[in-house]
Amino acid sequence: MDEFIQGFWNFAGNYWWLIFPIMGMAGGAAKAWEQGSKRRHERRLETLRMKAQLKTAEIEARALTQQAKRRGPSVVDTTASVVPNDLVARLFAEHDEITARWLDYELDVAKLIAFPAMSDGRQPLTAAFLRAKKTADALRPASAEAKVSEQQITEYLQAVGDYAVAFEIAEKDARRLRDSTFTAPERKRLERAQQLLKVAVDESATQAERNVAYKRVREELDGLILLSDDAVTVLEKQVAKEISAPAAAAEEPERMRLPLRDEKPRDANTPAGPARTLPLPGDDDGGTPR
Repeated sequence: MDEFIQGFWNFAGNYWWLIFPIMGMAGGAAKAWEQGSKRRHERRLETLRMKAQLKTAEIEARALTQQAKRRGPSVVDTTASVVPNDLVARLFAEHDEITARWLDYELDVAKLIAFPAMSDGRQPLTAAFLRAKKTADALRPASAEAKVSEQQITEYLQAVGDYAVAFEIAEKDARRLRDSTFTAPERKRLERAQQLLKVAVDESATQAERNVAYKRVREELDGLILLSDDAVTVLEKQVAKEISAPAAAAEEPERMRLPLRDEKPRDANTPAGPARTLPLPGDDDGGTPR
């Protein structure tokens, strides 16, 4: 026992500095747990507030029904929804906001390359988010004016809450992972795809350069990231966007080019020299793009 205690103190004396990174890790874990608890508490309070509104609306509806029975059976429509429209509208707004944040990743190829886990259903947290999205979409009423019961709105409220929390967790995990789940050669391909994508959407590049860059982006991402049809459509529109040019330059008539003082006039029968091409990112030889 004495030898164990002596060995412990020898270890502590030699590696006392380990206490600082251990304390940092413990502090980070405690902070993350505290933030998660705060989010869960806020969500629980919001759920309780909305349930209280539902209960109040139901009580008011029952009171109106009792008054209608005393005054006459045809005064109040007892089949009307007991849920206030502004409550459903608030849930719709939160639902749409989360979906818009997700589409910002799903349709932006640059973001998909930077955070590929957001489109990878094999990642557990991303898969959980997609399941929560499916549930919330299925429970969403047809409109804010639709007649819904307390049970329906309660289920939809819970689904939207789960949807919001699942997205936040999946987003933070994707930003943490980035491309760490890929091998070194695959990360090189993703890096080349990022550089080529800048050329593909660059309005100052020629249409031919953008087309070649777009083709090579698809080649680099093949087998690494699956682009949705909507994402491909958005990217193709960006690639095919017309190059903006000043209107005055387009309307200016063609002028005869005069030779410079030291320049020899070129004979009409002399063939022109070869056209120069700009190298694209990823070309090792700096020559004509592949």
